Amino acid sequence: MHSLSKQSLVKLLVLFLLIISTGCSSFNKQADNQGKNADIPDKNTEERNQMPDINLPVYFVEFGTDDAYLIREIHTIPHTKQVANAAMQVLIKDKKSILPPDTKILGINIENGLATVNFSEEVLNANVGSSGEALGIQSIVNTLTNLPNIEKVVFQVNGRTDGRAQDWWGHVGLYKQPFTKDYSKVYKPAIWVTHPSPHQVVGVPLFIKGSAMVFEGTVNAKLLDSNGKILAESYTTTSGAPVRGDFEMSIKFDPPTSGEGVLEVFDYSPKDGSPQDVVSIPVQWP
Repeated sequence: MHSLSKQSLVKLLVLFLLIISTGCSSFNKQADNQGKNADIPDKNTEERNQMPDINLPVYFVEFGTDDAYLIREIHTIPHTKQVANAAMQVLIKDKKSILPPDTKILGINIENGLATVNFSEEVLNANVGSSGEALGIQSIVNTLTNLPNIEKVVFQVNGRTDGRAQDWWGHVGLYKQPFTKDYSKVYKPAIWVTHPSPHQVVGVPLFIKGSAMVFEGTVNAKLLDSNGKILAESYTTTSGAPVRGDFEMSIKFDPPTSGEGVLEVFDYSPKDGSPQDVVSIPVQWP
């Protein structure tokens, strides 16, 4: 009986050691796997980090001594799929904005080129006067219609377009919706270029596109290599100031074998003939 108890005790001890050994082994494997997984970057996070930032043209109202007008600025934001909403957040939060800072975007629906922007009721608290109202509406519309999938814009307030919402800020109102882009009151900058984009690999000939409000409507372009040597020049005409007009032109050139270049788009001063309103865009050779 005593011998049997001793045997049982030995078996129990062996079983206990076996359980501990198995548990330690499983724990070590689990820890090892966790360590390996910790070294593997999250694929979605890595992809997001590799996505380029987005350069957004945004339009703000500026009040001059004798007139009010729009200015165009490029704002860089982290990559997002909700670009229209991000553009509206820039418009609301920037210190130059005439939109009340507590304005919220309740939703943006884009369908067949029409963007319907649903604002919270705080948007109606702006106090900008009649000229500021028209330009404030146009600042939103011009900003959103810069996006390739938006051609027209409709405003809502808490999902409605009637009643107080229809009066908007009290002068222009929402009576003629949908709104479309209008650059006629964009006074600054005098020139902007929409193609090519910075650091783009350019083709031959180099296609140039943009908008200008310049003396006699003459827009000039000059392509330089990395040493400042002129590779090619060209010019075109559009509507003369004070009218803004779109422009397009192309430049034929022999691309260098390496390095980067600079495209300069500008007009000449009517006072002294010097280049002014220069837009410099770094480009890469094909």
